[in-house]
Amino acid sequence: MNKQYASVKMNNSNINKLNILDLPDEILLIIFNKLKTVDAIYSLVDVNDRFNRLVFNSLHIRKLDTTNMVIKSYYDRRFSIDNNILSKICEKILPRIHHQLNELIVEQNSMKYILLTGNYPQLDSLSLVNFQKEILLQYLTGNSILHHLFTQQIQYLNIDVSYDPKSKGSKILSSIFALFLSICKQLINLNFCQLFYDRKTPICIYKFPLTSCISSTLIKLKVNVATFDDCLYLLDGRLKHLSTLIIDVKEIFLSFSDKNKKKLPDLKCFSLTSMKDTRHYDDQIIPLLRRMINLKELTLFLLVLKNDSIYIDGIQLHDQILIYMPQLNKFTFSINTVIVNEDIKIDRPSNEDIQHSFIGKGYGQVGSYVHYRQECNVGTSHVYSLPYQFEYFFHLNNSFQGDIFDTVQCLAMTDGRPFEHNLFKLISQCFPLLKELRVVNYQPQKNKQHSSILIIFPRLILLNLLGKFDDNKVLTAVTFGIKYYLEDNQFTDTFSLSLANRLRCTNVH
Repeated sequence: MNKQYASVKMNNSNINKLNILDLPDEILLIIFNKLKTVDAIYSLVDVNDRFNRLVFNSLHIRKLDTTNMVIKSYYDRRFSIDNNILSKICEKILPRIHHQLNELIVEQNSMKYILLTGNYPQLDSLSLVNFQKEILLQYLTGNSILHHLFTQQIQYLNIDVSYDPKSKGSKILSSIFALFLSICKQLINLNFCQLFYDRKTPICIYKFPLTSCISSTLIKLKVNVATFDDCLYLLDGRLKHLSTLIIDVKEIFLSFSDKNKKKLPDLKCFSLTSMKDTRHYDDQIIPLLRRMINLKELTLFLLVLKNDSIYIDGIQLHDQILIYMPQLNKFTFSINTVIVNEDIKIDRPSNEDIQHSFIGKGYGQVGSYVHYRQECNVGTSHVYSLPYQFEYFFHLNNSFQGDIFDTVQCLAMTDGRPFEHNLFKLISQCFPLLKELRVVNYQPQKNKQHSSILIIFPRLILLNLLGKFDDNKVLTAVTFGIKYYLEDNQFTDTFSLSLANRLRCTNVH
């Protein structure tokens, strides 16, 4: 027994003496690949010859992300890396790998230093993160290294513009979009301001000349536009080889354009998102979708208003849209319908009726719920494909039954009846990754519960209360168990959660 004990003790002693230098190359490479590339190379380069060999010869670095997002508040995010890290990357690392990089992710403050370090002959993918519009425009119109990359090399381009709460127009950004299409002669994939779910600045281009926004190479486009006319503008043939369009339309209202007629046989994938209610589902959206005769993938996120009608259900979607797309093999959707019945009485379908309408038509699993507000004769329904794929969930009300929505980061709640404690408990369980919560409700809770068990939203960074909430109503409507404070320079009904104290329960004073 003493020998066994001594053997175990000696083995434990040897384990305690092990360090990273004792690990074989295969294990070290596994560890390095789990780290962010910048962190790995900054920490390991020039430690010893072995690490240099592993980093530069074995990792085969093709992609370099030189950004580091730090959230100061909901509206203030920093992407710059530490100056010491940037200096080492530019002086000791990039000179050895610039010739092999295919993809580069940079932010505004570090870009000029990084681009001046090498000529990047293999670079074909570039992401510009957190750029001011004016600075970006200068790079595009000036005779810079960046301009050369755009004209000769870049095929995959991602653009993110810094958030400016005081910015009211998008003229500069619209011009930048047009310039990219004009300058980038090799461009096949453009993500224009859709890198982050909550930074979707729209552009307005439908009044641009017919000679603007033309590309003979672009295949895939992600973009946010102001109006439905902008969407039609992009589909009028100026993007000759476009096969995928992922578009967020700020407002869908009546269009007087004559561009909504020709078939779109080359379009294979289409995604339409709009965050505002529209009354023009029947006369604008449906005619556009029917033109996409060869579509294979369709995604819809819509909020639809109708008068004296019925909810959008599986039968309507099939008969009005899907039968016009014989090659469609994937349909992802989240559609809210708000029905206002003013002068006539219409039988309102139940949730069971809604569910039955999707049976036997190849939809797969579908979630739904319906809600009726008798005091204003308004009915609402929400139908969505499962598993839920969107980062937004709007018009949640007291009829919500639950499920897991682990992609949702922004949730909006609204109802004429008060939101009770149990609903918030259900929401905290159903939306585990929620970052932003907007509550519209003018009614205080009836069943006021002050439970000792906290309802926790561990990732929440923004709480927006819309309505005439006084402090008591805030406390009864929102029992999160999270400390929050009123953010400077924001509206008085907008609250930002304290990241450091989000798990503490604090009264509002």
